[in-house]
Amino acid sequence: MAEASCVLVLAPNWLGDSVMALPALADVRRACPSARLVVAARRAVAALFRLVPGVDDVITLQWSGRWWHHRPCADDARRLRGAGADRAILLPNSFAAAWLVKRAGVPERWGYAADMRSSLLTRAVCRPAGSLHQGGYYQHLTRALGMPNGPLEPALNVSAATTAAVQHRLRELGWDGVRPVVAFAPGAAYGTAKRWLPEYVARVATDAVRQRHATCVMVGSAADTPTTRDIQRMVEPDAKDHVLDVSGQTSIEELTGVLSVARACVVNDSGAMHLAAAVRTPIVAIFGPTRETETAPLTRLGARADVLTHPVACRPCMLRECPIDHRCMKGVTPERVYASLESLLSSATGTSA
Repeated sequence: MAEASCVLVLAPNWLGDSVMALPALADVRRACPSARLVVAARRAVAALFRLVPGVDDVITLQWSGRWWHHRPCADDARRLRGAGADRAILLPNSFAAAWLVKRAGVPERWGYAADMRSSLLTRAVCRPAGSLHQGGYYQHLTRALGMPNGPLEPALNVSAATTAAVQHRLRELGWDGVRPVVAFAPGAAYGTAKRWLPEYVARVATDAVRQRHATCVMVGSAADTPTTRDIQRMVEPDAKDHVLDVSGQTSIEELTGVLSVARACVVNDSGAMHLAAAVRTPIVAIFGPTRETETAPLTRLGARADVLTHPVACRPCMLRECPIDHRCMKGVTPERVYASLESLLSSATGTSA
């Protein structure tokens, strides 16, 4: 494969997918060691790629992919053209992604043959048959393009300055700097069907404070704040002072810092779950309607992740909202989650449960 002087990679649009794409991005970096590596990503995830080793520049895209939004499309094409890339690798499957790099004048455009866009690509790779983990799906593309696959482990850099700033913020909110931090990410952007019950989260947080003398930190986006506030109200009175809420108050970099400080993380199938995996935080991951075989956390350097499910006939349904009684999530009990959390914390400290 001829060496490119500048490789442009179009990133996935969702945070979790972007983290799962990092092993494929590392494949590109290794295959093109002398090239300038530029990632183009939508605003919601662009900041993630500034934490990725080997990325030289990040272009924040404004265009949503809707055809009637002509000005943002033209502006993005101009920004991409300015990068001077001679090769683009498209991780999204959309026609819009191929159209954008074609309009930007990138000579080589590589990606999956999907969404009727093959005529816009100079190398169109057939999509793999059957079910793959999403990280493996992205690496199937890089392998088909002649780039040997490295480990299926995402990696992010968390700076010492970020860690210090996060610790300072948590102290301002009441953390004593000694208690083990346990992060809880009770939201999920995909829909309410993926969210474990708030009352269950409150019970596990209460037990973590009482039995492990933990400080529990609720994280998430601004959309998750009503849920995290409900959880705080449900926490037992003697534990409330040690349950903090930073949802809606953190950038991607700051959220990654909080997760890196935590001894463990209790989380739904979400972007936060994948961020925690990328910074080696032990994870209790609760899966309901989605396929854990396709989106389970990709742990880094042997970090532990316990994936919990409750087998019912209707899962995995892949629905955003449960049309019945949310039995797949109700069946994952607080006692089971706390037992997993207890095991992770004991392993992390080298003590017995």
